[in-house]
Amino acid sequence: MRRLFSRIAGKMGRILLSISNKIAGPSPSGAALEMQAEILAAWFRDEGDKTLRVDYELSEDSVVLDLGGYEGQWTSDIFARYCCLIHVFEPVQDYAKQIEKRFAKNRRIVVHQYGLASENCKVNISLDRDGSSTFKSGAKTTEGSLVKAIDFLRDNELSKIDLVKINIEGGEYELLEHLIDTKFVTNIRNIQVQFHDFVPNAEERMLRIQKELEKTHSLTYQYRFVWENWRIKR
Repeated sequence: MRRLFSRIAGKMGRILLSISNKIAGPSPSGAALEMQAEILAAWFRDEGDKTLRVDYELSEDSVVLDLGGYEGQWTSDIFARYCCLIHVFEPVQDYAKQIEKRFAKNRRIVVHQYGLASENCKVNISLDRDGSSTFKSGAKTTEGSLVKAIDFLRDNELSKIDLVKINIEGGEYELLEHLIDTKFVTNIRNIQVQFHDFVPNAEERMLRIQKELEKTHSLTYQYRFVWENWRIKR
């Protein structure tokens, strides 16, 4: 129980920090923050990281993308269950190198030292462990690379994706809009995404994306601004 509340406090601290970093716009009310804390508590109570995020209909023939690899733990959990082909994307070079080292003898886990986005570009990333982001400011930064998602998918002949996990600290909006605009989203069976609230117009953009996803996918679970999953309609 102590660990649960510690994780909740850590998450809430990041939420409050993101609010203080906003230049303009109304701050969320105490009630809104309390509601988000309750959602987060429900996620931990339901042990979502051990159940919902890893329970999928996958096999050795499945193709999975891990966007925001960090230390590679989610990739490790998925591979241990399904032995599938996994592409891991991590634009922070130090993190990417550690993931490469971790899976050096596993040829079915391919690590890419860049992220996926709507265009090719270089970005400054504020370092904050698994919260490292291009949308935050911090004392320590590093340069990272982003690659246009549709180009990567086509160049690597990845016409069907069984599961994509997206935890890229604000970049999820641009990426999902890109996948929807290019219609590649219809080639993705499951989309597991964590939306972040510190991006400008985060809620409006999230709702627009969700409305578009409803056309092709069905929501299988949702913990608002924590984790949610969309499965393609059959």
